[in-house]
Amino acid sequence: MKYRRLHDELRERVDAMAAGEPLPPERELAREVGVSRTTLRRAVDELVAAGRLRRRQGAGVFAVGPRIGQSLTATSFSQDMRARGLVPATRTVEFETGPAGPRLGRRLEVSPEAEVVRALRLRLADGQPMALETLHTPAALVPGLDGDTLAASSYYELLARHGHAVAGGRQSIEPTVTDTAESALLGVPLHSPALLFERTTRDDGGRVLEFVRAVYRGDRYRIETEIAPVPAPVAEVVR
Repeated sequence: MKYRRLHDELRERVDAMAAGEPLPPERELAREVGVSRTTLRRAVDELVAAGRLRRRQGAGVFAVGPRIGQSLTATSFSQDMRARGLVPATRTVEFETGPAGPRLGRRLEVSPEAEVVRALRLRLADGQPMALETLHTPAALVPGLDGDTLAASSYYELLARHGHAVAGGRQSIEPTVTDTAESALLGVPLHSPALLFERTTRDDGGRVLEFVRAVYRGDRYRIETEIAPVPAPVAEVVR
């Protein structure tokens, strides 16, 4: 019980720290919380394993920063970050256009010969990498789209300028780990926990506007959703 209280106290302290803020030296922190250095080290190791702290060889232990709640709504990354008081930014890592092909054509519900855009974007908040998004969209929706434009604007805002409004869609979420390229771009160790989102959005006429595959850092995100009350069953009247 005492160890659990220590763990919870330490976790609350870490969650309130800014990203990159160092944890006090082990000897000092152990004295402050009233436990042995061995016990403290065990609690810190657990928080490192959980992705709430990061250990840098020879430098110390640092806070990853508070996790950002990801709601299950059709809002853009930029809108989400601004709503949380963070400054969003985007870097276009790869950008190309070409025929959809059979697989992507089915996803976007266009001909395999239709020209589509594929763009890999690194999404940042307050300068920190948060997610990697691969956007696939019919090129005809936003004529003249290029990597610089995508880096400077929200794609949903670009769609709206061309008369396309997101009316809804479907999204799946599953746990994953980062591969070598993802780890390098997100600035996390290889095989770090992550959340894989796949999203297809449509306009009010049912036309597919995008298919997105996104990898979000597991140490910076949590999923938030509203829980609606379950209606009480109506008693069956026996006649």
